[in-house]
Amino acid sequence: MFNIVLLEPEIPQNTGNIVRTCAATGCKLHLIRPLGFEVSDKYLKRAGLDYWHFVDITYYDGIEECFAAHPEARFFFFTSKGRHVHSDVTYQDGDFLVFGKETKGLPEELLKAHEKTCVRIPMFGDIRCLNLSNAVAVAVYEALRQVNYAGMTTEGELHRLKW
Repeated sequence: MFNIVLLEPEIPQNTGNIVRTCAATGCKLHLIRPLGFEVSDKYLKRAGLDYWHFVDITYYDGIEECFAAHPEARFFFFTSKGRHVHSDVTYQDGDFLVFGKETKGLPEELLKAHEKTCVRIPMFGDIRCLNLSNAVAVAVYEALRQVNYAGMTTEGELHRLKW
């Protein structure tokens, strides 16, 4: 299982979408305050649909509190400023995938302190970044692919017909 860390997310719909991704992938969600919305926000609830009870969510009052709670963990920082391509990294079960707020990303001081584990999802031209929930999905599924989708259903069934 992977861990998704959102540092000060601002848009409730993005976090709600990420809740749904975490439910579908078995990832744990770590939310770093301050949040740009109330957890009871109707848009947050709507975007997460009825998946909230499937997700283990932990709240922290700062990124240092998260680091202290997981001193042996490996953290990867997703940023458009990263020098390493996200799919060139070898992920392991239990890794923490860290994402910044929608308007500013991760603080440069944090990136500088963790340069070797800053990763970038490739994009064309001068595009600043992907939507947060899309970036999380891209990252999580690459990490899951590398562990052969351990424990996940990889085949589906038709509703009315048979394959």
